[in-house]
Amino acid sequence: MNITLRQRRPEDAQRGGVICYEAFKAIAEQHNFPPDFPSAEVSIGVLSSLLARRDIYSVVAELDGRLAGSNFLWEGGSIAGIGPITVDPKLQNGQVGRQLMNNVLERAGHRTGRGIL
Repeated sequence: MNITLRQRRPEDAQRGGVICYEAFKAIAEQHNFPPDFPSAEVSIGVLSSLLARRDIYSVVAELDGRLAGSNFLWEGGSIAGIGPITVDPKLQNGQVGRQLMNNVLERAGHRTGRGIL
């Protein structure tokens, strides 16, 4: 499995939003909860808006050149926030999520803020 991490680009919002929708939908269905996002279009819009913010660091994982997941670090306050983290449901329970989380935790460790949420 060849996973590459890179900063997110605006054109990643489409595929990343679909992954976000599918990942949260799969978790909700497993636990009989309503989905966090009512449609892929809504999650695409959310990810697009996150990408437009300068106070949010974003990273994507690519597996063999194809988008596999993403994670965000909210850096605007003294406490950094992590998420949403998403991984294509077909690739969950592998190394993609771990690498995305390690990436934002490493970045957060270089901040001068008070902590991470």
